[in-house]
Amino acid sequence: MTSQPNNQNTVSAFHIEPADVIKGLPSQFFANLVQKVNREIAEGHDVINLGQGNPDTPTPEHIVKELQNAAANPLYHKYPPFTGYSFLKEAIATRYLEDYGVVLDPETEVAILFGGKTGLVELPQVVLNPGDLCLVPDPGYPDYWSGVALARAEMSFMPLLKENEFLPDYNQISEEDKARAKLMFLNYPNNPTSATAPLSFYEETVKFAAKNKIIVASDFAYGAIGFDGKQPVSFLQAPGAKEVGIELYTLSKTYNMAGWRVGFALGNAEVISHINSLQDHMYVSLFGGIQSAAAVALTSSQDCVHELVARYESRRNALHSALDEIGWHTDRPSGSFFSWLPVPEGHTSVSFSDLLLKEAKVAVAPGVGFGSCGEGYVRIGLLSSEARLQEAASRIGKLGIFS
Repeated sequence: MTSQPNNQNTVSAFHIEPADVIKGLPSQFFANLVQKVNREIAEGHDVINLGQGNPDTPTPEHIVKELQNAAANPLYHKYPPFTGYSFLKEAIATRYLEDYGVVLDPETEVAILFGGKTGLVELPQVVLNPGDLCLVPDPGYPDYWSGVALARAEMSFMPLLKENEFLPDYNQISEEDKARAKLMFLNYPNNPTSATAPLSFYEETVKFAAKNKIIVASDFAYGAIGFDGKQPVSFLQAPGAKEVGIELYTLSKTYNMAGWRVGFALGNAEVISHINSLQDHMYVSLFGGIQSAAAVALTSSQDCVHELVARYESRRNALHSALDEIGWHTDRPSGSFFSWLPVPEGHTSVSFSDLLLKEAKVAVAPGVGFGSCGEGYVRIGLLSSEARLQEAASRIGKLGIFS
């Protein structure tokens, strides 16, 4: 009798243990919010989702057409230069000169990024060693934490409080933290608080950074979005800014190009060189067609940007007028496309967010997801039509919480 071959896999399965650096990454707080919202939608409810930060209108047509044309150019079917095409770096330098009066050397003071988020995560890895300290705003964009974790560095949080116009108070930073810190993140117009920073604050920041030998990273993702006729101030407008740090800019918000993944690091030539060195090991720059379209966005008429800002300002006014009518009174944001609203007494940011989702079918982002100092607030995105924003306020008003 012949034996039959054994077709069963004789290799025993084993557990793949992730590296310690992966274990040390912060948990994604808002993944739970997405699951809650999707559950309500799956049950057939009409959810007004104001908890996201994804632009809701399309990329301007002239930028899309340039990508379509550029995609047919055989030049862009090859690997681009490792640090990107000079024409794109020159375009961002031109835009900064026109908008902010800031002079940048395109080849030494501009690095092309795969979106602003990539730069925020890369930066700690090129300037921090394990155990080094980074000063981080609280509340703040959670991906600051991710970059610090990947560098195996440590964080010290700078509270952003209403009584200080949501700006960090450098006098409250301990002498130990000042001595240990090598990097500091700032973000204005701010996510999530929607606050803006005056030039005087950046001038103070340059002095603080120079005195304590701290690299400044200004996250300027919402740099084009300022209201009431006031253009947001760039950190690089402060004298001496390029000596102590960089600014990170993205086309995601300015031109509704979130899915295109085009960003820049700008400023200190040494830091720019380090970022380029890291990216040389990871990427071969962006597809050339996207670089061409990005250059067109930066160098063409900026009417589309002005129209976008006007749309967000109109939505802001519509939302806050509707909130005033239901008794939810709060300051109107001066920049970004978010509103930062205090929760009523008796609620945490999570319990109030859960209540709005369950009873009003309105999704907002709990403030505590951005840090402990975000407790007591929720973030609302101005990323739906005026009618939907007004309807959201009406639904909340029917709960009788503020009457």
